[in-house]
Amino acid sequence: MESISILVDVQNVYYTTRSTFKKNFDYNKFWAQVTANRQVVNAVAYATYRDDEKQKQFQNILRAIGFEVKLKPYIQRADGSSKGDWDVGIAIDAMEFAETCDTIVLVSGDGDFDLLAKKVIDKHQKAFEVYGVQALTAASLISAASRYIPIDSDLLLN
Repeated sequence: MESISILVDVQNVYYTTRSTFKKNFDYNKFWAQVTANRQVVNAVAYATYRDDEKQKQFQNILRAIGFEVKLKPYIQRADGSSKGDWDVGIAIDAMEFAETCDTIVLVSGDGDFDLLAKKVIDKHQKAFEVYGVQALTAASLISAASRYIPIDSDLLLN
């Protein structure tokens, strides 16, 4: 049975599905699809921490599905911009997880991960799947991935 490690860039999937479809990503449907006939070695959802009850409930749902939830503080800068970026953490975990599974599954459209996909494929000889909203997924990431699965209405909450 194929073994997988799943890494979800929660902020990226939230904003890209809301922007494109005006709907939210369905983590339950995704989990059922991605884990069918596969063994999950690691499953991590990377999110920002805000002291907000709805966020805590959402994170508990992710845990109930099977994800480990890693949180980083949400930083609001004086100029109005914000930061809650998990790119380095996701990359480090992906490189570690690639040693213990057959396939890395990344849920993000962030083009910064194209180098990660190439490294996992070239250095570890592992597959690298990407789930992302097609209109907002970097072409470089799609091209670097072993397999690209577009997030569409099948993976959205009604």
